[in-house]
Amino acid sequence: MPWTDTLMCVGRTPSSSSPICNLQFAIPPPAPMHIQRGFQQPDQYRGGWVTIGNFDGVHRGHQSMLATLVARAAAAHTPAVVLTFDPHPITLLRPQQTPPALSLLEHKLELFEKHGIDTVVVYPTDHALLRLTPDEFFRDIVIGQLDASGLVEGPNFFFGHNRAGNVQTLRTLCDAAGRALEVVSAVIVNGRMISSSEVRSRIASGRIAEAVEMLGHPYRVRGVIAQGAARGRTIGFPTANLEGITTLLPPDGVYAGVCTVAEKTYPAAINLGPNPTFGEASRKFEAHLLGFTGDLYGQTLDVDFLARVRDVMRFESSDALKQQLNHDLEAVRALADTATGL
Repeated sequence: MPWTDTLMCVGRTPSSSSPICNLQFAIPPPAPMHIQRGFQQPDQYRGGWVTIGNFDGVHRGHQSMLATLVARAAAAHTPAVVLTFDPHPITLLRPQQTPPALSLLEHKLELFEKHGIDTVVVYPTDHALLRLTPDEFFRDIVIGQLDASGLVEGPNFFFGHNRAGNVQTLRTLCDAAGRALEVVSAVIVNGRMISSSEVRSRIASGRIAEAVEMLGHPYRVRGVIAQGAARGRTIGFPTANLEGITTLLPPDGVYAGVCTVAEKTYPAAINLGPNPTFGEASRKFEAHLLGFTGDLYGQTLDVDFLARVRDVMRFESSDALKQQLNHDLEAVRALADTATGL
């Protein structure tokens, strides 16, 4: 019987030395997280504890909020609810200033579920939503749609038209409506408050290990495996060439990562940039999966960055390149082993 435990009864019958019972009972698996686009099934979210935001990267600051949300919801016997937006509001307001994303929606949803969220409402962002004043947003969304019994937010939460509402505004509105509000303190790493902007700056400058520390998980990108020049295969290092990546990429270099294929995780040596040894100037994303054999062409692949290994270099010969690649693979293995707990 799946998901079972055994109850051993220690009492004995008068005529026997055998236990009275040896019962098995089913333990149900955790309920899957409920996901909906817009406000579709009110019974899944109304009356719950709620947090609202974009949650780009779902970094350690977000995770602190999620942990508080789950604890408050459990104590109140209500659902833990995330309200997030797709697309990011800035893409409608100032598309030219939209920062590159740190996470795709699918990955954010995976992380929400990992951290115990019951329901995620993905709101399809539109101009009508963005025109709501803070008072209107609270009245129509927080009370009218969600009927939130409590909210959890960070200290830099803003809402409403032109981001006119902040946590002080929210507290005033919650107090007047008889709703609880908990503001979670910022998470500080190396003297800096963790935020999506801070993570983005680390990735953009190639400081992947610092970004991973702030995220609390590897930095993931997703692409489709395309046919390459098969240059790596000819020298004994076949690579998967990823295209169509829409999230932020770090600068050119060699990086350590991991990649899961068919539920098995492989260390990944990632080369991002041109291949000057062979006179190739175009920027490519190539991942060599250590220990993997098989054909990945046409498949969608998630690659998780862990740390930077070195700069892109030009070598005098393919033999010199192979020698360096062997050193790189040793570094990648070590970094992947160290990151097992992430």
